[in-house]
Amino acid sequence: MSEPLPDLIEELVSDTQNDDPAAVLTTLANEDNVSIATLLEALPVEHRIPAWESLPQERKLDVLVEMRSDPREILIDATPDEEWTLMLADIEAEHLLELMDSLPNRLTALAFEALNTQQQRFFKEATQFNDNEIGHWISHEQLVLPISAKVKDGLRLMRHDIPTHGDTLFLLNGSGQFSAAVKLNQLFAAPPEMPLVELLVDNMPVLKGSDDIMQASLQVQRSGFAAVPVVDENNKLLGRLDITAASELVNENYERQVMASAGMDEDEDLFSPVAKSARNRALWLGINLVTAFLASWFIGLFEGTLQQVVALAVLMPVVASMGGIAGSQTLTLIVRGLALGQVTKANFRALMAKELKVGGVNGVVWALIIGVIAAFWFSDGALGLVICLAILINIVCAALAGVFLPMLLDKLNIDPALSGSVILTTVTDIVGFVAFLGLGTVFLL
Repeated sequence: MSEPLPDLIEELVSDTQNDDPAAVLTTLANEDNVSIATLLEALPVEHRIPAWESLPQERKLDVLVEMRSDPREILIDATPDEEWTLMLADIEAEHLLELMDSLPNRLTALAFEALNTQQQRFFKEATQFNDNEIGHWISHEQLVLPISAKVKDGLRLMRHDIPTHGDTLFLLNGSGQFSAAVKLNQLFAAPPEMPLVELLVDNMPVLKGSDDIMQASLQVQRSGFAAVPVVDENNKLLGRLDITAASELVNENYERQVMASAGMDEDEDLFSPVAKSARNRALWLGINLVTAFLASWFIGLFEGTLQQVVALAVLMPVVASMGGIAGSQTLTLIVRGLALGQVTKANFRALMAKELKVGGVNGVVWALIIGVIAAFWFSDGALGLVICLAILINIVCAALAGVFLPMLLDKLNIDPALSGSVILTTVTDIVGFVAFLGLGTVFLL
């Protein structure tokens, strides 16, 4: 951005308040499409729509593609029908794939009709894959030659427009199957009549269209190539995945995990309608309420103990908090490992043993510290012993749950980033309360 985002937001809000489209256009003129999309998402709806209407017609589609779905849908609804024919005139299959979940059916059909024959074929091929498979998101801008081609053919092809991240030439056999790849920089020093097969790259990864988008994107990032080929189950070249697209998919996945940990959708608009936001968040609040009542029920089992030893009620949040934090640290580590493909059955036991040792060390250290503090605070050595043991038990159990829960949820095809934290909190609360109050019943009554 040419200016910091907060300054641009203030300018746009001021310009739209003054009903000055020319000023809005001037503010946005020097910004790229990604920056404009970010700006529009940051504006309240009453300022976002005037800013959107001030954009030149030829830029609107590219800006929509860069936006999250929720704020994008508000602008789609605010765009008059007569503008769509012009906006969709130059649409490509990749743009339509990005927008199709936001566009109403009539506009999706209009956009499809605006595609040329080749782009319609690309779109149909992509929609055969789910949106969590890499075949759905590939690019078709690539340099391709037959396996029999020579260096002079590659040099001739390079005289035309080289696609972004086009550092590699793909070679196909007569059936359109991917055979090999050649780095473009090797062509300049090679004799023109040399067959390209003599310059092949031997470590080019090849992705399947059905590959998971996260695993495929990480493979591209680690490959050392600017783009890698994507093929179907018959090894026919579908397209390529470049480093920019791979990085965007990885970033979106991490953002999705961060938002899911709070039970939220990564596409939620900052200024979505109150009713919609409340509805989206209500389910997670309800789930949390059920787990809270479950923990409260376990506390109720020790009502008599709490009535006689009031200090236990004062110290209960300490036990729950220490277990919750310890478990969250382990959970976060395992969820990340699962996302990166680093956690498998092969290393599960070793990982479990390591986390139990960490939990044991931290449990002993902090249990002793808290036990001493509690003993001096309430002048009761037995109370200090009770909380010391409860903290140790809860932290060790939290480490165990932090490893086991995400693995179990992943095996059940449930996103551990979405539900793992709530289940873990419930487990650590219940274990902590039962251990603390149970030990209190034994040692203090």
